[in-house]
Amino acid sequence: MENWSLISLCVLLGLTTRWAVSFHSYSGAGKPPMFGDYEAQRHWQEVTYNLPVHEWYFNTTNNDLNYWGLDYPPLTAYHSLVCAYVAKLLNPEWVELHASRGYESHTHKLFMRATVLFADILIYIPAVLVYCFYFCDGSSKQKVTTALCILLYPGLVLIDYGHFQYNSVSLGLALWGILGLGLGWDLFGSLAFTLALNYKQMELYHSLPFFCYLMGKCIKQGLTGRGFFLLAKIALTVLVTFALCWMPFLSDPKQSLQVLHRLFPVDRGLFEDKVANTWCSLNVLIKIKTLLSRETQLFLSFALTLLFILPSSLKVLSKPTLWHFKLALVNSSLAFFLFSFQVHEKSILLVALPVCLVINEMPLIAIWFLLTSTFSMLPLLLKDGLLLPYAVTSSAFLFLSLYLLSALEKTTDEELRLSLSHKLTQHCLPKLSLIIKWKFWFSLVAMAALSFTSVWLEPPAKLPDLFPVLVSVLSFLQFLGFIIYFNVVQLMEPQRKKSQKKTN
Repeated sequence: MENWSLISLCVLLGLTTRWAVSFHSYSGAGKPPMFGDYEAQRHWQEVTYNLPVHEWYFNTTNNDLNYWGLDYPPLTAYHSLVCAYVAKLLNPEWVELHASRGYESHTHKLFMRATVLFADILIYIPAVLVYCFYFCDGSSKQKVTTALCILLYPGLVLIDYGHFQYNSVSLGLALWGILGLGLGWDLFGSLAFTLALNYKQMELYHSLPFFCYLMGKCIKQGLTGRGFFLLAKIALTVLVTFALCWMPFLSDPKQSLQVLHRLFPVDRGLFEDKVANTWCSLNVLIKIKTLLSRETQLFLSFALTLLFILPSSLKVLSKPTLWHFKLALVNSSLAFFLFSFQVHEKSILLVALPVCLVINEMPLIAIWFLLTSTFSMLPLLLKDGLLLPYAVTSSAFLFLSLYLLSALEKTTDEELRLSLSHKLTQHCLPKLSLIIKWKFWFSLVAMAALSFTSVWLEPPAKLPDLFPVLVSVLSFLQFLGFIIYFNVVQLMEPQRKKSQKKTN
């Protein structure tokens, strides 16, 4: 009974935080003619409800792709269609073709926020609870504490309930995929991740670790015996799931090619806005977009991304354990964010998911990363009028997670997973754990100071983007340190002594 009370309290706090943030502004509120992501999601409901499937991804008289044209996979479109049917029942004006463009009202905002909350309750929150109770070490109270910290992660809450998106759907499906593999339900895990990939193409950030983990497991069982049949069943599951999701677009090759063209818009360029990745940060010194051709940019981003994701993926291929799988997910998604082509600032949420999954094992580093990932989206959050929820949720997450997870007390080399690497560097870095702790505090002070100056100080007239650029560069430098750290932990750490609950 006590456990259920704690779980209920944990979920209630998570839901209350989400709903409190939802009262604030959203992307593009009252800013015609394009508005923002809120209008994009509403517009997709309008398009999917009023137009036949074969027009959803094409530029037609009734579907102007320059006005928030659908650019996510079919599962997102089907989700929009389901929401549109509900919207039609409540108020037909919300999805009326053409006439509903830019529609804004308090009632409609309440409906849109409710659709995000419903998806969260249905998919993401149950996955977090299952993960914490099956795969986190410690007592029931410690597991609830871990779940609460994950649910209070400010980045996801601010983007989904402030800015407005449905990231909890794709991340929730991906988490169910991780749970499936961790529990030994490989077909269920493959199905769940394939659905995540068909909801948002950015789930490709996680795809190679999924492939390597499953392939490593098949190789371990023997490709001439049980492993071969497992591989065949997994492949069949993935193919059938893809076929069902894409069925309306497979009858005509032009349809499927147009969908792919919309999903991977190479013409948009190497990066947009002030994203905290390599290319945007490097662009401060070297104008890459001007100096390099589009083909060269594509090749360079692909080569560097592959270079940084291969070591961790090969490690999980050779040792398909849940621990290595989680670290490979972190390293792969962070490499994609830092080096791949056409990255958005919100894509850091794809890295935050697997980092949340190691918050129990390495609390200080995980908390540090999750705060940095939220800070990296500061220019977007300020643009949306989300300063107050940003400050409150970030501060609450910092103090609660440090206290509940005893993060500042778990800073020995072993607890930071750096015991082996420290033996190799002890002559030049005698107190590695102390250095990391001081860097953590310095990072917090720097992010708080830059947050303050971004709000209260006017940038020089000749440098109007000064503060967004500084936020981007500071976040990038920290992310660069994190990708080195997580790769060192995965590639150099010996086999963990504590075995996680797992059924093969």
